[in-house]
Amino acid sequence: MIPPDQLPINPDGSIFHLHLKPEQLADKVVMMGDPERVPVVAGYFDNIEFDQQSREFRTITGMYKGKRITALSHGIGCDNLDIVMTELDALANIDLKKREVKPDFRQLTLVRIGTSGGLQPFAPIGSYVVSEISMGMDGLIFFYENGETLNDFDLTEQFVRHTQWNKLLADPYFVHADKELVEEIGFDMVKGITLSASGFYGPQGRHVRLGLNNPNMNERLETFDYKGIKICNYEMESAALAGLARLMGHKALTACLIIAGRYSGGMNTDYKGSFDELITKILDRI
Repeated sequence: MIPPDQLPINPDGSIFHLHLKPEQLADKVVMMGDPERVPVVAGYFDNIEFDQQSREFRTITGMYKGKRITALSHGIGCDNLDIVMTELDALANIDLKKREVKPDFRQLTLVRIGTSGGLQPFAPIGSYVVSEISMGMDGLIFFYENGETLNDFDLTEQFVRHTQWNKLLADPYFVHADKELVEEIGFDMVKGITLSASGFYGPQGRHVRLGLNNPNMNERLETFDYKGIKICNYEMESAALAGLARLMGHKALTACLIIAGRYSGGMNTDYKGSFDELITKILDRI
């Protein structure tokens, strides 16, 4: 039995943070950071069966071209993904009344869609990038048993050496996305390494009043090459999603629209049309 302090459940039988019940979750989940994007995604559904808001977690489940899909917002950062992934897995694989693991495993397919900053000239503003490999700065997967088995240590070693990674920071980790999803979702998109930063400003090389410990980090990131694979973009969640999903046995992938060119120094804040196109691609392909 899983005790209440390990897995809180609300009085109505819903999971603690998401406020969802198992029957309200589809096997196919489209995820995004901003709760305001959830109704945008759900606007493409043929019908809606469930709509729930709890904190930054907005959830809408409905049908799209014969497929039952849940659209869900996870908020910003890998710490939020720790909450969301744990509770989604519990909804799928824990009997919440008995507080026991179900005998039959239920696998979820999770595709995160987001916006990010591009680091390469071949991933310009307006392009779509699939996170074939995700790098985490947060150390999250190492809190879990067998987390180290996911990490590509050869890639990590070369990255640390090339970027002159500060030893005071958490050890970076590199997780490969589900190969089937990479081909199903991103066959016509840019593929490469995505960095999941532990913040929006300093960890992504931005500075306002505070100086940076490694002001040349972005230049080193741009020139990093691992067996022909380059770092394409920054965002803040893909590593936690990929890592936790693999540990739990789910299929997961992140696909992002590039809205800022760290290489060119430009930024597009009027990206609605391009993002809507990405949404329909994901809904059609998931």
